[in-house]
Amino acid sequence: MQLILKYFPNLTEDQIDKFTKLEALYQDWNLKINVVSRKDIDELYLRHVLHSLAIAKVVDFKPKTKIMDVGTGGGFPGIPLAILYPECSFHLVDSINKKLNVVREVVEGLGLENVKTTHCRVEEIKDTYDFIVSRAVAAMPTFVHWVKGRVAKKQNHELKNGIIYLKGGDLTEELQDYPKATIYNISDYYTEDFFETKKIVHLPLKYKG
Repeated sequence: MQLILKYFPNLTEDQIDKFTKLEALYQDWNLKINVVSRKDIDELYLRHVLHSLAIAKVVDFKPKTKIMDVGTGGGFPGIPLAILYPECSFHLVDSINKKLNVVREVVEGLGLENVKTTHCRVEEIKDTYDFIVSRAVAAMPTFVHWVKGRVAKKQNHELKNGIIYLKGGDLTEELQDYPKATIYNISDYYTEDFFETKKIVHLPLKYKG
């Protein structure tokens, strides 16, 4: 928890309480349904929570922002961001219901009222969102194809509506067809070695009406 406070020192008592509860909730549920590897559970705050929150170093979501987390898995980056931004709404989507069951229990255990979950493929979602976040569920061209037409028209942030993607490694080839993509090195915000090769990719997407 100290790790979170190191980079996010202005959390409210409620946020601190929720972030603190995360570990016990995940450890408990992970014993029943394995959604996070053993090693990662031991380093939950570094590898999952802080990694998810790196998005907040690139964009500060305004109240009422709508965010969809595609392929949320165990709830990352959606759940940590939902704790950080209680006035925004988060839609966590995954095609594997077993993982979403854990997400639902964690959401309930934390009393998060700004999160909804849907078990489906993202192509079945009809709504639009300011931002679509994800953590490396597919190569960018595939992901762009999945989320086409799901970005809202009205811009409310300096950062244009579109995809915010947590990725690692060399992205040159993957992003060669996306000249508008911006890459942010997470190591510019966090000093831990784990983040040395980790990146955030922002890709603005046009509204398709």
